[in-house]
Amino acid sequence: MARKRKERPVLEKVTITDVAAEGKSLVRVDDYVVFVPYVVPGDVVDIQVRRKRHHYAEGTAIKIHQYAENRVEPFCQHFGVCGGCKWQMLPYDIQIANKQQQIFDNLTRIGKIELPAISPIIGSEKTMFYRNKLEFTFSNKRWLTEEEVKAEVIYEQMNAVGFHIPGAFDKVLAVEKCWLQSDLSNEIRNAVRDYAYAHNYSFFNLRSQEGMLRNMVIRTSTTGELMVILICKIITEEEMASFKEILQYIATTFPQITSLMYVVNNKCNDTFADLEVKHFSGNDYIFEEMEGLRFKIGPKSFYQTNSEQAYTLYSVTRDFAGLTGNELVYDLYTGTGTIANFVAKKAKQVVGIEYVPEAIEDAKVNSAINSIENTLFYAGDMKDLLTQDFINQHGKPDVIITDPPRAGMHLDVVNAILFAAPQRIVYVSCNPATQARDLALFDIDYKVTKVQPVDMFPHTQHVENVVLLEKR
Repeated sequence: MARKRKERPVLEKVTITDVAAEGKSLVRVDDYVVFVPYVVPGDVVDIQVRRKRHHYAEGTAIKIHQYAENRVEPFCQHFGVCGGCKWQMLPYDIQIANKQQQIFDNLTRIGKIELPAISPIIGSEKTMFYRNKLEFTFSNKRWLTEEEVKAEVIYEQMNAVGFHIPGAFDKVLAVEKCWLQSDLSNEIRNAVRDYAYAHNYSFFNLRSQEGMLRNMVIRTSTTGELMVILICKIITEEEMASFKEILQYIATTFPQITSLMYVVNNKCNDTFADLEVKHFSGNDYIFEEMEGLRFKIGPKSFYQTNSEQAYTLYSVTRDFAGLTGNELVYDLYTGTGTIANFVAKKAKQVVGIEYVPEAIEDAKVNSAINSIENTLFYAGDMKDLLTQDFINQHGKPDVIITDPPRAGMHLDVVNAILFAAPQRIVYVSCNPATQARDLALFDIDYKVTKVQPVDMFPHTQHVENVVLLEKR
């Protein structure tokens, strides 16, 4: 006999009280907390409980009886479905106030270390169209919203170009307009979609691994340059000939594109880091500019996705480093050397270390383009490179700048930095929780003297944080 499914309870007319992690809000009911997405403190709602644990539950607002006074109308037609920009209904000043609190909570509750006063968060001047890179997915399985399902909507085209829906890896939400990147990005995506519809191009099926069109990456820069990368699955020469017709259509229709590239991806996953990116028209790169420096960006290069706030972030980093022109700086997780080259003119020498060899080659190119001669770059694992022999060869660093991925730093890297014993450490983080964990490990020898949050991603819960540690 089939096991009877428990009926999910509905909590009626409860008032949301606080903003929580992961873009959700919360309300306390009896002895547990209920996390709810797409609502704000002050909303009075009915909540359908979806999952319950011992001390918390997760739910969905199925009816809003009363809106909070400070709630604003989401500007995107896809809000609440695509899974991005979860804070659109919060005024921006409240968004950044909550990010400020997020920094404080993580550093105090996880780090449990002595802290100075945390500087007020630096908000983003742009809160729309601020991203310089977006990746769209082609799928032959269009996601239908609950409203569309109830109304039994039938589309002539079930193919879609847009974003993966959270929890449904093989379905894609058809995006008409995304407010994260310029309108030209929307025009390109929609034009490619319409051309593919009109000429019967097949869209990819993630389950069966069939179909030609897979992904499209659009990169812009403050210089006005524009890169488009179209990713496909190609088996026959006939398919390649057909694919090049759509590439030619893109090149002809959008002369604003300065770099048109493509990738043949016949693998079972969407990553193309290990695949050859082929040139179709224009250059095979674009440039980004910052304080007179030019950074060459290839199809695989990493660059902060909010260009204008990246300048703010790097300026804070350089200020915290306290450079006078006499310091030896080690830049860990240097990537394509953006921070290393940005601080080089105020340092005696900068040594950049990065795990990815291709990124190190980009870093060297960026130094050469800007006639920067006081940088050195090395590819390898931090814990293996940052040894006594390395320090003997290059010198004991006065300052270490570290900008690790979201997972933070491996314990061996923390120990390597403690072994190098610089006077100052500038820790740039995109995840205050793992940053707080790492700061606690440094606390034995270093004291946190400055904390500066920077908002790089409006309408999301994500926040960058820069911390200065000085030797005790």
